[in-house]
Amino acid sequence: MSTDRVLAGDLATAAGELLLEIRATSGLAGKELGKAGDLRSDEFILARLAAERRDDAVLSEESADDKQRLTAARVWIVDPVDGTREYGTEGRADWAVHVALWSATDGLIAGAVALPALGVTYLDDTEPVAPTDGLAAVPAGDRPRVVVSASRPPVFSQAVADAIGGEVLAMGSAGAKAMAVVRGEAVAYVHAGGQYEWDSAAPVAVAQAKGLWCGRIDGSELVYNRDDTYLPDLVICRPELTDAIIGITSADA
Repeated sequence: MSTDRVLAGDLATAAGELLLEIRATSGLAGKELGKAGDLRSDEFILARLAAERRDDAVLSEESADDKQRLTAARVWIVDPVDGTREYGTEGRADWAVHVALWSATDGLIAGAVALPALGVTYLDDTEPVAPTDGLAAVPAGDRPRVVVSASRPPVFSQAVADAIGGEVLAMGSAGAKAMAVVRGEAVAYVHAGGQYEWDSAAPVAVAQAKGLWCGRIDGSELVYNRDDTYLPDLVICRPELTDAIIGITSADA
């Protein structure tokens, strides 16, 4: 296993453990807990990267954007807490930590998504994954699930579900939704309500490694480390469903 992949997994897991500790001991809740978690997780990840990958650039949601990354050979793309609202809500497990590594020559080359409340971290390797209690496993014969944002579901959500004979399920956190598809508890994740590079980089790295199709709603490629970090839409799905789903989503692109 590559040392970059190991580091990505270690960072996501350790940051997730820190976030659980803050959640349990700080006495904070809601937005204040979310702010504290974002800050502490960001500080932790940046300090580790500065110590262990000092020559790499970093793009983090919670830090100022250093445009020197645009000429860097390698850039870590980090979301210290993906799903801050869910993290700040007692009992919610659909939040994540994202750590990805982008290369100027090869695109995304490492990625990890930690779901700390479920005690699991997913890496961009080819190892199979098992369902967790994040969602109930889909029983044989049940309708396939299409996961979407709980706060900003795409207008085409139901049309996508109808096209594949499925049903829509709303969840928080891009990482949580993407990993539901990785685990086979959903067959697709569609989004068009606005995102940034740090929302999708790590989930896409993991999902692609597991054999899923990842792209934009018009069927085009997801491109990272751009000057404008806004990357508003996303599809992650089982490859055999790509044509049916893009046939719906591309009409709204």
